[in-house]
Amino acid sequence: MSSAAINTVFASLDNFRKGSVEVISGKASHYAFSNIFEVAQNSLPYEKVVVGFNLGYVIETLRAEGQSPWFTAAHDEFAIVMDGEVRVDFLKLDAPLTAGEGTQLAGESPKGKPMGYVLLKRGHQCLLPAGTAYRFETSRPGVLLQQTIKGPLSVEKWADICFK
Repeated sequence: MSSAAINTVFASLDNFRKGSVEVISGKASHYAFSNIFEVAQNSLPYEKVVVGFNLGYVIETLRAEGQSPWFTAAHDEFAIVMDGEVRVDFLKLDAPLTAGEGTQLAGESPKGKPMGYVLLKRGHQCLLPAGTAYRFETSRPGVLLQQTIKGPLSVEKWADICFK
């Protein structure tokens, strides 16, 4: 048995290589194949671009740059940092959302009790709990993946990110 060395290369916003798909049947245009770093590179800060579906949920790529607006949702969400360091501040909302799907804007100064923050580095994940407002902040551009339900802030750019 051969023990060939495997070299794992971690991509970043500044250094990524787009892969490819070998189509066995059908047309390449029937497949969604995107590179989250390329999507983030071509997105506005904190634009929530849908890059995948997981049952009733969507996976969104966000370009983390500077400070985001306050977000909230009536359901739990998750975020994972794929590149960079991102601080996530939390507020326990006085009047949390109880209905609606997907991420919503929580307003410029949402009313609530500060809950603290987490500092996420590459590969770190955090829960964005229902009933809270959260915002992201970073000193240099990075990349987040967020699992949520498709909502009013979800942007679909399939024509731009899929193979033709």
